[in-house]
Amino acid sequence: MYQRGRKPWLAAMLLAMAVLAGCSSTNRAPVEDRGAGTARADPATLPGAENAGKPGFYTVRPGDTIMKIATEVNQPWRDIVRWNNLDNPNVIEVGQVLRVVPPVGTAVASAAPVTDVPRGAAPAPGKPPVPVATQTTPGTAPAPAPAAPTTPPTAGADNVDFIWPASGPLIAGFDEAKNKGLGIAGKAGDPVLAAAEGKVVYAGAGLRGYGNLIILKHNNTFLTAYAHNQTLLVKEDQSVKKGQKIAEMGSTDADRVKLHFEIRRSGKPVDPARYLPAR
Repeated sequence: MYQRGRKPWLAAMLLAMAVLAGCSSTNRAPVEDRGAGTARADPATLPGAENAGKPGFYTVRPGDTIMKIATEVNQPWRDIVRWNNLDNPNVIEVGQVLRVVPPVGTAVASAAPVTDVPRGAAPAPGKPPVPVATQTTPGTAPAPAPAAPTTPPTAGADNVDFIWPASGPLIAGFDEAKNKGLGIAGKAGDPVLAAAEGKVVYAGAGLRGYGNLIILKHNNTFLTAYAHNQTLLVKEDQSVKKGQKIAEMGSTDADRVKLHFEIRRSGKPVDPARYLPAR
């Protein structure tokens, strides 16, 4: 089974996601919860307090991590760290206000491979999540990240023709508040297929609650996530074809053998049932 160092901007995401987490490898490192602390400081004394509520800024909530925030706002987590001069991206406080759009005249970093990722995070779920490199020009005010649409996209350059990633029965539906994807039952070792052609931007166990996880980037708009696998059969930066076997179903960080499958559109979870063909 494959496991390697963490890759970059998977704000991808990675769950993803703040959603995405354990590998069955004997080399597995423990996951630490290094997100926003539970102790509440006076918000007025926290970094960035003067920007609270302004467009392009994000106020840290309980349970947030840099990767989770990056996934929600569709920006590379490393850029958010840089824009806010964070010495340790694993340490943020509830009520702290972070810049989540580039300062005027600042380019967003491209998705260059890196080997370190904040502990306790993958995006994503993010996201991992996965923004595209953009740039603002001097004199142009940066706009906040767009909100996810409530309806499936119409045909276009970024439209994706998805297939079901597993053949088992559906045991859990999408719930925006409680379940960011679908639960598909099966037996340990059943094949998990790539729902569409894409590139592996995450393969590992770095996001608690998701077990052995794979995240695929399909284009500038869509990501898919495949959680709780028994075995991962692909590695980061690998290109995969639609229908290719990428993992074997398992029960890592789950109460039973199942596949948790997510589709993320512009970093936001959407109901996969609205994008998948009828069975």
